[in-house]
Amino acid sequence: MNQYQAQIVIVAAGPAGLSAAVQAAEGGASVIVLEKTAAVGGAANMGMGPLGIGTRYQKAQMMELTVEKAFNMFMEYTHYNVDARLVKRYFSQSAETIEWLEAMGVEFEGAYRYFPKAEPTWHIVKTGQTIGPRAASFMNRALYERAIELGVCFLMETRGMEILKRGDRVCGVRAMTSDGESLQIDCRAVIICTGGAGSDKDLIQKETGYRHGEDLFSFAIPGIIGDGLRMAWAAGADRVPIRIEGSATVQGCDELPGSVPNIFFQPNLLVNFFGKRVMNEEHMQNTTFLNNVVSHQKGKVCFSVIDTTIVHGYITNGVDVTSLVRPNPDVSDFYDGLKLAESKDYVSFYKGATLEELAEKSGIDKESLIRTVQEYNLYCETGDEEFFKDSRYLRPLIKGPFFAARIRPSGYGTVGGIRINENCEACGADFSPVPGLYAAGADACNIYDDSYMFLLPGNSMGFAVNTGRIAGMEAARYVRSLQ
Repeated sequence: MNQYQAQIVIVAAGPAGLSAAVQAAEGGASVIVLEKTAAVGGAANMGMGPLGIGTRYQKAQMMELTVEKAFNMFMEYTHYNVDARLVKRYFSQSAETIEWLEAMGVEFEGAYRYFPKAEPTWHIVKTGQTIGPRAASFMNRALYERAIELGVCFLMETRGMEILKRGDRVCGVRAMTSDGESLQIDCRAVIICTGGAGSDKDLIQKETGYRHGEDLFSFAIPGIIGDGLRMAWAAGADRVPIRIEGSATVQGCDELPGSVPNIFFQPNLLVNFFGKRVMNEEHMQNTTFLNNVVSHQKGKVCFSVIDTTIVHGYITNGVDVTSLVRPNPDVSDFYDGLKLAESKDYVSFYKGATLEELAEKSGIDKESLIRTVQEYNLYCETGDEEFFKDSRYLRPLIKGPFFAARIRPSGYGTVGGIRINENCEACGADFSPVPGLYAAGADACNIYDDSYMFLLPGNSMGFAVNTGRIAGMEAARYVRSLQ
């Protein structure tokens, strides 16, 4: 068995692990990072950027958002069912973290809202191309290069297996290479940053009740299977609820033009299997809210229903609502997208010459759907008496063919599992820190309770980077105290 030594071992090199490595090394600690894949960045390489509050970008854009305002928004949103001290520390540090990243060469496009009702907290990493997914890979690369510059050792394709303890204190990590070779690293502190368990279908079903691929269609990045959660629990960390970071999706649209989900996510008629409306559809733009609604319906399914007139209006004038994920109002290739879906035998899109035919094909209760559309069309003339939707988004369904798409629960993976305090120390069931054990990022993200805070976008990556920094600085402080 190969032997290594370091003061701090970090398990996984996503944005939390990379941030922890840089921060700990800047604090004078010797650091080894274990990463079981051949590349750093993890699932965050698909992302766009972290949250920041009170940054120079917001001030330059004359967008006033203080830590006080954001903190109060967050705590009221979660009904104070989360750790206020951790939220406050995270938010208070977030603006300085943007500057910390800039010092490494990371550039930002500015501060953005995810959708119109959100706050401009999402700091999109600049790539030199158009704004879009994978921008955060530039940030991860900068963090990695800074870590190398500081002398951090990366053991790639090496999986953390077990946290070793002497008495009640962490004293090492047992790991295994992709070739099956065992190694042991003697250390004083360990930081778990493995990104949750988004690909562990059994764990997700046990913890949340969702069945991946049946009533949940979330991201499932290969290899993110809860390694760090199990290591921390075995080492004495308390096990807290694991949740899906929910965000609804149009089922089966991954290979289709963006115009297809763009149109079906517009605030038009949304019904369940019983043909009944289930929400004020203008809130569909907050896909966390939409996910919650869908998750409480029969089969965890809703249907977005539109007619030919609505489609033609969008093709001619652009859609009503855009977001940073779907920023293009041009949906002119919508019909081409539906033809592609038909050629691939997708089962989540439906077309009917009449509402009766649409109901038969989709399984929606026919009589109820017809009655709902009649009532809805009346609301388009007189105002929405059922859910009080803004009249701007009331578009009648009057001309066939009619179209429907299944909206299903989705998300970005799991959050939570390891109890931490505001110092990112992993804590036992008695809330006392396990000496030398820390956790950051999705493994320890217990700050949303049952609903991701989409009103402050960039939260997922912002929490990862900032808790990585907190864990890094606290672990470095801890190992210095032992000298």
